[in-house]
Amino acid sequence: MPAYWTDVLLLIGSTLAVVALAILAVALLHRLIQRLGRRARILADLARRAYRPAQFLAGLTAIQLSLLLGAPGGDWREPVLHGLGLAQIAAGAWLVIALVLVFEDTALARIRLDQADNRQARRMHTQITLLRRVAVAVIAVLTVGAMLMTFPGARAAGTSLLASAGVIGAISALAAQSLLGNVFAGIQIAFSDAIRIEDVVVVEKEWGRIEDITLTYVVVHLWDDRRLILPTSYFMKTPFENWTRRESQLLGTVELDLDWTVPVEALRAELRRALEASELWDGRVCVLQVTQTTNTLVRVRALVSAADAGSLWDLRCLVREDLVGWLREHHAEALPQLRLTQARTNGRAEPAAANDDADARLFGDTPDGRRREHAFSGPAGNPVES
Repeated sequence: MPAYWTDVLLLIGSTLAVVALAILAVALLHRLIQRLGRRARILADLARRAYRPAQFLAGLTAIQLSLLLGAPGGDWREPVLHGLGLAQIAAGAWLVIALVLVFEDTALARIRLDQADNRQARRMHTQITLLRRVAVAVIAVLTVGAMLMTFPGARAAGTSLLASAGVIGAISALAAQSLLGNVFAGIQIAFSDAIRIEDVVVVEKEWGRIEDITLTYVVVHLWDDRRLILPTSYFMKTPFENWTRRESQLLGTVELDLDWTVPVEALRAELRRALEASELWDGRVCVLQVTQTTNTLVRVRALVSAADAGSLWDLRCLVREDLVGWLREHHAEALPQLRLTQARTNGRAEPAAANDDADARLFGDTPDGRRREHAFSGPAGNPVES
C-alpha cells in the first residue's frame, strides 16, 4: 500500500479515536450533571438543553485539532478547515442559546402564576420571555456576522460597507419599517407593562387572554378556543381593554326590562340571596337599582362583583337566570306587558277612565273647544278622514 494512503488511513483512525474520546468525555460530564441535577433544577435543565450542542462542538473541535496536527498538506486542507470553523461557530452559538434557555427556565420556575394576585409575576414572566427572544436574535445575528467575517472577501468589503453605513441604514430602515416597528413595539410592551402574559383583554370586540407575546406579534387565546394573532404595534396604536391591568377583580351588570308593577325591594332581596348562595360572588358589590323608565317598562340593573373575568361571566348568567325564574314563579305580573284599554261611545273612541270628565277631552268643554271637536270629528260625531 502506498505511504500516502497509509497516512490517510492513520489520519482517519486517529480522528475517529479523538472524536470518540471527546464525545465520551461529554457523555460522562452529562451523566455527572444529571446526577447533580436531582438536587439543583438549573443543572437538570443544563443537562437537558446543552447536551446535544456540546456533543457537536466537542466533535468538531476534535476533528479540527486532529487535522491541524496530523493532516498532510494539500489543496483540500484549507477548505475543510474553513468549513469546520464555520460549523464550530454555529455549534458554539447553539450552545450559547441553550445556556440562555437554561437561565430563562430557571427564572420562570421561580415565578409562580397560580396565585390569586399574580400581576407582578405575569409582568416578570413577559419581560423574561421577550428578553430571551431578543438575546436569541442578537446571538443569531452575531453568529452570521462572525461566519461571514471568516471569508477574506467579506473582511475586505467591511471597510466600504462601514463607509456607506448611513445609506444602507436608511434603505434597510425603509424596507423593514413594519418589521422594525413591531420589534420595537414588542420591546416597549415588555417594559411598559401595558399587557402581560395571561392578561384578560378585549380586542377587536373579542374577549380572551394573552397567550404569547413575541417581538413581532401577540397571540390572544379567545374564549371559544380560537387564536387571534395581532402585530405588537397594534397594542401601541389601537385602544383596547385590559381587564387585569391592576387587579383581576371586576364588576359586571345584569339588566332586565320589567313591568311597572315589579316589586323592587323583593327583587333586591332575591338578588342578595342568589349571590350569597353562589361561590362565584366575592362579597364586594351587590346593588340593584331602577336605572331607566319608559312609558311601558322600567329597566332594573343589578351590579355584582367577582374575583376574575371568567367567574364574573358565569355569575352574571347565574343572576340573570335566577331573577327571571323568580319573577316568573312569584311575580308573573311584573314581566313585560303591553296594555290596551279603550271604550267607545256613540262610535267615538274616548278614554275609558275619563268619559265623564270634561277636562279630559282633547279641546276642553268650552264653546271654542266644542267647535274644534266638531271640525275634527264631523257633524255626526264620527272622525273626519283625510
